[in-house]
Amino acid sequence: MYAIVKTGGKQYRVERGQHLLVERLAVKEGASVNLEPLLYRSEEAVFDKGGLERVRVTAKVLAHERGEKLRVFKFKPKRGYKRRTGHRQELTRIEVTEISHGASTGARPARAKAPDAAKPAPAKAAPSKPSAPKPSAPKPPAAKAAAKAKAKPKAASAAKPKPSAKEKEGKDGS
Repeated sequence: MYAIVKTGGKQYRVERGQHLLVERLAVKEGASVNLEPLLYRSEEAVFDKGGLERVRVTAKVLAHERGEKLRVFKFKPKRGYKRRTGHRQELTRIEVTEISHGASTGARPARAKAPDAAKPAPAKAAPSKPSAPKPSAPKPPAAKAAAKAKAKPKAASAAKPKPSAKEKEGKDGS
């Protein structure tokens, strides 16, 4: 039995009792954290959204660590440009304590019913929105007409064909 979980923008294949180094998690040492499952595999594979809601992957935070130092060197030849910097990634060491695929608990249906109860509230709030002032006023019709009048002469001058090189030579008399 294993699961594929997502944490810190990366995906990991985990089994019960496995130790991992993942991106820094914002929990204290010794605390328990639930990881987001993407796939669960035992006798059958579960990767649909409904099935993954029942999958629980729990891990215990063992320690917060820093990764090894990475040297970053930038260099541009013939310009005298050299830069040396370093980077140490913040990491968390975790141990996967439980992977389970059980029936949904009583708390999950309660959460599913809560949005249904909240649906009438937005309908009541909707009539108050049109009474709010609009952020910007439309331009008066006179300003629109002036803008169109300015645009027409430019379009007319752009419509004139430019004389070709042969026509220019004929005018010069050459």
